[in-house]
Amino acid sequence: MEQQQATAPRPDSRRPGAGDVPAAFVGVEQAEAALVEHYPRLTRLAYLVLPPSLGRNRRVLTAHSVVQRALPRKDTPARPVALPPQRRSGHPASDPAGPGYALVRLRVLRAALAAEQPRVRVPLLRREVPVPPLPPLLPQVWGLRLFPRSGDVDELTLARALSALSAPARAAYVLRALEGLGDADVRAVLEAAGAEDVPGALAAAAGTAPAAGGRDRALLESPEFDPCSLQVRPTDLLRRRRYARTALAAGAAVLVCGALLSLPGGGRGPDGAAAPPYAENAAAQAALDPAKVTRAAAGAWRNATRRGLSAWPARGDRTDDRALLRRALAVWARPGPDVQVSATPGTAKGPAAGPPQLLYAGVADRAAVVLLYDGLRVVRYAEPADGPDGQGGAALDFARTDGADDTSATALVLSRADSNVRYLTAPWTEHAALTDLRKPTGAAQPLPLGEDGTTGPVPSPAQATSCTSWQALRLDGRLFTDLGELLPARLTSGAPDRPGEPDGPQARTVWARTACHLGGLRGQGVRTVNSWEFARQQLPAGGGTAAWVCTRAETWRGAGSRAFAQVQTPPAGGRPYAPGAVVARSTGGPGCGPREPWALAGVLWKTSGGQWWLVAAGSAQLTEISAGGGLTGRAAGSQLAVPATAGARAELSGRLRSGGRVTGLR
Repeated sequence: MEQQQATAPRPDSRRPGAGDVPAAFVGVEQAEAALVEHYPRLTRLAYLVLPPSLGRNRRVLTAHSVVQRALPRKDTPARPVALPPQRRSGHPASDPAGPGYALVRLRVLRAALAAEQPRVRVPLLRREVPVPPLPPLLPQVWGLRLFPRSGDVDELTLARALSALSAPARAAYVLRALEGLGDADVRAVLEAAGAEDVPGALAAAAGTAPAAGGRDRALLESPEFDPCSLQVRPTDLLRRRRYARTALAAGAAVLVCGALLSLPGGGRGPDGAAAPPYAENAAAQAALDPAKVTRAAAGAWRNATRRGLSAWPARGDRTDDRALLRRALAVWARPGPDVQVSATPGTAKGPAAGPPQLLYAGVADRAAVVLLYDGLRVVRYAEPADGPDGQGGAALDFARTDGADDTSATALVLSRADSNVRYLTAPWTEHAALTDLRKPTGAAQPLPLGEDGTTGPVPSPAQATSCTSWQALRLDGRLFTDLGELLPARLTSGAPDRPGEPDGPQARTVWARTACHLGGLRGQGVRTVNSWEFARQQLPAGGGTAAWVCTRAETWRGAGSRAFAQVQTPPAGGRPYAPGAVVARSTGGPGCGPREPWALAGVLWKTSGGQWWLVAAGSAQLTEISAGGGLTGRAAGSQLAVPATAGARAELSGRLRSGGRVTGLR
């Protein structure tokens, strides 16, 4: 009585009914049991199907490798392929039966057929390319050659006949003779294994002598085709000796070359004289040590020849918290994936070159904040006040401070919360106040300073969604505004070569109608913003007086400056400080700056009566303005007004007192 291998239907399979067959799965353990029990038979099958061109030794090892790799990694649906009969006349009753053996046999056949023309899929080419047959990774035998015992004339004749067949034909012959399958069953197994030209393979196998069904099974079961009953012989001993000598010589050459490359003064790699990547740099290690963080003396700023950030003392109630400082330095050097990192344009995010200077360490708005300075950048580290494991993550902000002095770096942002911002002011700051740029006639509101130079929460225009007000910070007479960065930008007014504080009524009015345009400068690393009223012009048809203003923003990095020209026509509708109309923009150019302290701009303007005019104005350096292109006109002096039509386009140019030609802002 043969032992049957049972399979269990999956819970999601259909119940068997009339004409239905339940879906069966072969478990990994069941497949392993079939492979181990019938290992000699499976290796004989693989040995017979593998290409004879591999040679007997390599064919033996490949057959064992194919069978050992045929074990599936997970439960696999049982394919409805044919099984060998349980008993036939003249055949033993121990033929394997069951889906476990059928699955393993199918995987062995598929791998053996693929060895005839091995191919590898190349993702870049999106197709498979042929490769030469490679020896199996496992099993491996060193120093010995393995091959089955030699047979008599009949076995040699059969081996020669099989070697002339293709791999599918050999597989068809073996399935017929060794497995005892009929043609229909052989066809089903070969098609399931992915064989090519199955009908041709069946025909070629049928024409092979001795034909399947004669003495073929006895011949195939002889020791000639048994990869489990092997003879052992040594490999080529003289060749091995030559290989050993060559390997020793190559190893000695590598050692000599390595020694020469390690000598000082020569043989350096692509990193030159740098130490190995794993070597520790003393300065980099010092930058991580909280005990080596530098601190300015409390009164050093009083006698400093240059009042910059380097003269700021360390302030805050946690300047002696070594654990907090250590975390801040470590996150600066190696920010993790959960750290929110931000930097102004052009600011490097790398670690400090040495121990940085501590500016502040304390708690602000439920966050522990550390401000550090390395001579070129200010770095702000923030974490929850109750520790790094508290609710919320760590944040790391970088900002450039090239050439910061007492006029440009008088405050740093400590925290932002609830649309407010809290500042740390310079130690020399005595007076602080808030002023609304949108209300030029309003009085400034005093802003108290704490003993450590911190302010209370101040409304931040950088986070506002409307422009009904624009709060600016006045520190010792200088005006600053928050543009969403660590350092507030300074606001000035006047000609580009001599800007000053916007204190007068005219300057305040210009800024009241310009403030809403500052939103386009958020997050650009802006250092200063200067607004210059370069001309006032009487509009045609009694339209009143228009102010021409050029606003220029300089950045900490030098590059990326921005300028825009606007015309501020007489307000209407009860809005005395309505924002001006921007008529031209420039990015990265020198217009309206110290290198080109002149301006020229124009716009199409419509009178109350419906007439269109081209109005243009330039700064006092211009002696003539011309319009060309779709609209022409010329006027002496620095102003031009020409009748126009809706949608007309013109190119403006002007002449300086020196005779040079200039164009409008672009």
